[in-house]
Amino acid sequence: MKLGLFFEPSGRHISAWRHPKAHPQASVSTENMVQIAQAAERGLMDFVFIADTNNVWEDMEYFKRIERASVIDPMLVLTVLSQHTKHVGLIATISTTYTQPFHLARSFASLDLVSHGRAGWNVVTSMFPGESKNFVGDRHMAHADRYKRAEEFVDVVKGLWRSFDHDAFVRDKESGLYVDPEKMHVLNHVGEFFSVRGPLNVPRSEQGHPVIVQAGSSEPGRDLAARTAEIVFTAMQKLEEASAFYQDLKGRLAQYGRTENELLILPGVSPIMGETESEAQEKYEELQSFLHPAVGISLLSTLLGGFDLSGYPVDGPLPEIPETEAGKGRQGVIVEQARRENLTIRQLYEKIICGRGHWQPIGTYKQVADQLEEWFVNRGADGFNIMPPSPPDLEKFCRFVIPELQRRGLFRTEYEGDTLRKNLGLRIA
Repeated sequence: MKLGLFFEPSGRHISAWRHPKAHPQASVSTENMVQIAQAAERGLMDFVFIADTNNVWEDMEYFKRIERASVIDPMLVLTVLSQHTKHVGLIATISTTYTQPFHLARSFASLDLVSHGRAGWNVVTSMFPGESKNFVGDRHMAHADRYKRAEEFVDVVKGLWRSFDHDAFVRDKESGLYVDPEKMHVLNHVGEFFSVRGPLNVPRSEQGHPVIVQAGSSEPGRDLAARTAEIVFTAMQKLEEASAFYQDLKGRLAQYGRTENELLILPGVSPIMGETESEAQEKYEELQSFLHPAVGISLLSTLLGGFDLSGYPVDGPLPEIPETEAGKGRQGVIVEQARRENLTIRQLYEKIICGRGHWQPIGTYKQVADQLEEWFVNRGADGFNIMPPSPPDLEKFCRFVIPELQRRGLFRTEYEGDTLRKNLGLRIA
């Protein structure tokens, strides 16, 4: 299986920054971030994955209590990490809704070069309406239009990444020829959303171009992934729904001339672990003790597409939630969980606050390994994006769970190569 690290400096739990072992400046300390990336590399993990958004929360009761009030540009973070690691992949999230293809293509191609072929781009379409206020006012693009723009955006970026053949830059001092124009390709793209001449002014890396990751689970998101993605990051709670998603997405590949091994499906998982079940439960309860109710209600409201729950009884049932244009896939997962388990608003936000819609097993290290194996062998996943809940959990996962997976022959004992594509088993682009 493939294993990535969902990179959050203090951990996945929204209040993990209050944990006694959390670095006091975790979100801005590059020294702390380097240590995390190096720990992932010692564990032979495939990549570190940084989520990002242009949204700044306006709810001050929430904003003033979360670590994400301070966030460094992920491309700068990964550039730093590239100079302190050798094998682990470096994936960052940048939206197609409020950026331009040429800038994004150049940034990722540059990261791919300085990391010697370890970069990946997580394609998102800006789920939060608040993001529009930092770019175009209050006109947040409709869900369907965001995905139409994203499809063209990805095509342009991939075209720019192919501006030069692998051997185009001859750098022949004797003849004075630096680049062979016969091996340069001008894009000349004119479409509905973009007009981009090209070429890109960055050579190709050892892996060709960055790995493309996609995180949407709605219908347009699945189609975009089937056509363009090489990794899909998704939120699933149960093996049955994970297997259905896996079969559906893999089944869409053929219509785009692709095979199953060209796309890896990696659900997020935030395991709470201990040597015993009671120790794991104690860790969970400790994390929950750091949670302020205002944070729980506000975060749940956001994950439900901006539906304000503050006026509803916190110990009452979840009201009917209208489907919104924002985060359709995640909204559906959370509402379904609330209905399935008959949860109150308080019980729901307490239950999802750590994984935030992602799978959150609680148990011993062996039990966690058992469950990862069950999902993997039953075609619910090709691997997982691991979301350590608190600062100590990454080291514990690498120390106890990964060796158990290795003993079962489920995870590598050494890196296969030096590029992200090589380690993921993907072809050079």
